[in-house]
Amino acid sequence: MYIDLKNLVSISEANQNFSKVAKMVDENGAAVILKNNVPRYVLIDYSKLQENTEADDEMLEDVATRLLEKHIKAFEELAK
Repeated sequence: MYIDLKNLVSISEANQNFSKVAKMVDENGAAVILKNNVPRYVLIDYSKLQENTEADDEMLEDVATRLLEKHIKAFEELAK
């Protein structure tokens, strides 16, 4: 993940002014919240999270299909 320095916000600022952080996410796609000057949390738009999850699910399905096809005889034997 690319982190732009303008997307950094302290945890105390995020706590006191969450609407500012939410606006930052709307404008830039993400915000990195620092705790003790160290990146600790990432706040992202929920739709971006869903996109990534759907892509992971598709990759998992491809792997499962490939494994099933590779070991079909063993699965058929186990099904008996």
